[in-house]
Amino acid sequence: MNFRVRAATKEDCKDISRMITELAVYENMPDQVEISHKELERDGFCQNPFFQCLVAEVPEEQKSKEGFTVVGYALYFYTYSTWRGRSVYLEDLYVMPEFRGNGMGKGLLCKVAEVGKKEECVRLQLSVLDWNTPSRDFYAAKGAQDLTVSEGWHFIRFDGQNLDNLANEAPKD
Repeated sequence: MNFRVRAATKEDCKDISRMITELAVYENMPDQVEISHKELERDGFCQNPFFQCLVAEVPEEQKSKEGFTVVGYALYFYTYSTWRGRSVYLEDLYVMPEFRGNGMGKGLLCKVAEVGKKEECVRLQLSVLDWNTPSRDFYAAKGAQDLTVSEGWHFIRFDGQNLDNLANEAPKD
């Protein structure tokens, strides 16, 4: 199957938003998606973008059953390790089910790694749900380490009221 991996444009945000919802359904969390393509446009295509994104695109003659040519995406951003330095975090890697097994996921992942290396990043990090064996196996086959197993790291989050509470307890200037 022919496809190309390219940098996303503002015009791709509706497709990216659609696939974010598809990914959330796959992950059994469809009610968790709160952003729309408008927020993606604002946050990813501004003067100081919060994220970068790549898309996998097929030619018109290979479009999806629904008529889509943008059939996969990788959304990532830069972080910093106080131990190692520059890092890239892969938030999402998704390929529509009918296009899986054609190298698109690998192509997107490799392109994120290439972009990270150009920015002198020393590592690529991501999170995978514990039940998502296909994805865990995919990443392991490419050389990824499961830090939960090998180092005991846990992924921690503050959001909603708990985030508000922390912010409200910040020392005043």
